[in-house]
Amino acid sequence: MSFPALLERFGEPAVLAAGGAAIGLAFGLFAQRSQFCLRAAVIEFWRREPGQKLAVWLLAFSAAVVGVQVLVLSGAMDVSGARQLAARGSISGALVGGLLFGAGMVLTRGCASRLLVLAAQGNLRAVMSGLIFAVAAQASLAGVLAPLRLGISEWWTVDGGAGRDLLAVTGLGPWGGLALGGIWLAAAIWYALRSGWGLWKWVGGLGTGLMVAAGWWFTAAVSANSFAIVPVQGLTFSGPSAEWLMRVLSTGAAPAGFDFGLLPGVVAGSFLGAWLGGSLKLEGFTGGASMPRYIAGAVLMGFGAMLAGGCAVGAGVTGGAVFALTSWLTLVGMWTGAGLTDRWLDRPRSVPAAGPADAAMAAP
Repeated sequence: MSFPALLERFGEPAVLAAGGAAIGLAFGLFAQRSQFCLRAAVIEFWRREPGQKLAVWLLAFSAAVVGVQVLVLSGAMDVSGARQLAARGSISGALVGGLLFGAGMVLTRGCASRLLVLAAQGNLRAVMSGLIFAVAAQASLAGVLAPLRLGISEWWTVDGGAGRDLLAVTGLGPWGGLALGGIWLAAAIWYALRSGWGLWKWVGGLGTGLMVAAGWWFTAAVSANSFAIVPVQGLTFSGPSAEWLMRVLSTGAAPAGFDFGLLPGVVAGSFLGAWLGGSLKLEGFTGGASMPRYIAGAVLMGFGAMLAGGCAVGAGVTGGAVFALTSWLTLVGMWTGAGLTDRWLDRPRSVPAAGPADAAMAAP
């Protein structure tokens, strides 16, 4: 059935929600099976220990870039009206928000999408962190943290249009974006071959990135065939998390749309992936000492995501795939903030070997 027929029969909200659920289901399955995680990739990069996590993230990112640019070049979609490119943006918000989000995802040991995946397979730490992330995101959007977010956002802004499009600013165009995506894809394949992957790593990494491209294509197709105003958007988890929080707590939530189906779809897909892989397991905190770390990290991620205009997937991969200036600045901020936080808090420190005198002093 064609898009016009679907829209006429079921209406835009239902079609968008169903598409969001289907794409979210596939994204959750692929992300769970491949262990897609920006935090783990950043740690491998900064510790100079490139391995499977970095290769998975790079494979997903490059697949998203290649997929989006192929769709643009084929005329299958037009993303020039997307919020990441067309609306006024904040450079200061992207940089500061990215730094805060990067620090937060190290503290919580997972970004927003990873928390959803872990929660679906029974990780109660991720459930708690995800709820606090959603509360902080909503507070930053329209609550007590909103004035601070707006203040930082106004420090340095950029007008929408060509000024936010890196492919237009540099003159590379979609063909240049496709070439860059191809280079990154080749690097990802090289890293993957060195890591000795199984089938699910390949399928999951590529599938995760292609679902980002699918999100752009689907909403663009609905927008092009609808008489109503339908925003062209991709996958993100900060806004939908805040939306679902308000939907649970209040009757005045936003009408159903793509984001409405996305989060439940990701949870269902992640649960399915964990069930297939035999990794369903209830996990909680081993002690109360680590709880402040997770709480602080979730708050930093929620505020940082709303300040930057997206999470590790929403800004880092979805916005990065269309070469939005602020999304790339956010991605740089995330990698920097996560690397510094890991260095200060988690990176193993070398300890000099104990000599005979030290051993004698240490003996009971």
